Amino acid sequence: MADFQAILLEKSDAGVSAAVTTLDQDRLPAGDVLVRVLYSTLNYKDGLVLKGQGGLVRNYPHVPGIDLVGIVEDGGGSAFAKGDRVVCTGFRVGEVWWGGYATMARLKSAWLVKAPEALSDIQTMAIGTAGFTAMQCVLALEAHGIKPGDGEVLVTGAGGGVGSVAVAVLAKLGYDVTAGSGRAALEGYFKDLGAQRLIGREELTELGKRPLQSERFAGAIDTVGGDILSGLLTAMKYRGAVAACGLAGGAGLKTTVIPFIIRGVTLAGIDSVMAPQSERQTVWSRLASDLPLAKLDAATSIVGLEAAIGLADAILAGSVRGRTVIDVNA
Repeated sequence: MADFQAILLEKSDAGVSAAVTTLDQDRLPAGDVLVRVLYSTLNYKDGLVLKGQGGLVRNYPHVPGIDLVGIVEDGGGSAFAKGDRVVCTGFRVGEVWWGGYATMARLKSAWLVKAPEALSDIQTMAIGTAGFTAMQCVLALEAHGIKPGDGEVLVTGAGGGVGSVAVAVLAKLGYDVTAGSGRAALEGYFKDLGAQRLIGREELTELGKRPLQSERFAGAIDTVGGDILSGLLTAMKYRGAVAACGLAGGAGLKTTVIPFIIRGVTLAGIDSVMAPQSERQTVWSRLASDLPLAKLDAATSIVGLEAAIGLADAILAGSVRGRTVIDVNA
């Protein structure tokens, strides 16, 4: 079997180590589709996996990377044929299954969708799980009836991958977007994405000190959780909706039932990992049509496999801006 390059995680008494390694293809897991990987991306969950945190990986050695785009080398009798351009996000690839931080991957056909023709390989991975989740959140607000013109829509953690894509999409759709972030120095970046204003982390946290604040936000996409989510719930408008998809600020939620029973606020949980294929097709289609690609390109940086290892601490600390694409062949 041919060799391939990968970031290999190994665990010892000293902890989890990561290194770019040459491996034989016969070490790949037993999926039905063999994919030549072109690009992957860096998500918060990738940072956890690279650092051996969160209990996401149970078996070592392991190849991380929860996203990938590539070309089918062997369809294995599935609906995919050699030469098809495919994308994989979710299904715990990169956690319990060897993932995209490699030049080759073997996956189950049920996890793959054809990559949108309107998006380049780099753009597809600049979107990745983060952008996919952002669009799921937008669709959840739409499903609840939140429309442009209804008032402010808040995006917390706006400097991260999910937040950046969410701001750009909402702005293109005509929403009045407020970026929530603890990084005031990025205000110009948020404005370039389409945000009308910036609200600081401290102000959002302060809102949670009362069970109900003045009505402000018609909708919100929360990527942070914890005290930030607790605070913004108190300031939602009547029958507003919050799409919650992250816990970088903590898994706990200190709140009361008051926003829900007095204002009829909806808290919608968003999961991208096990989303069904029918939903995935819709999400990718909407991303191809509703995400301003020039803004996505401006918010994207590209690094090689070796450099990806060093970015784990940065993304866990919340200091990575926008989207980072991994060129696995660099």
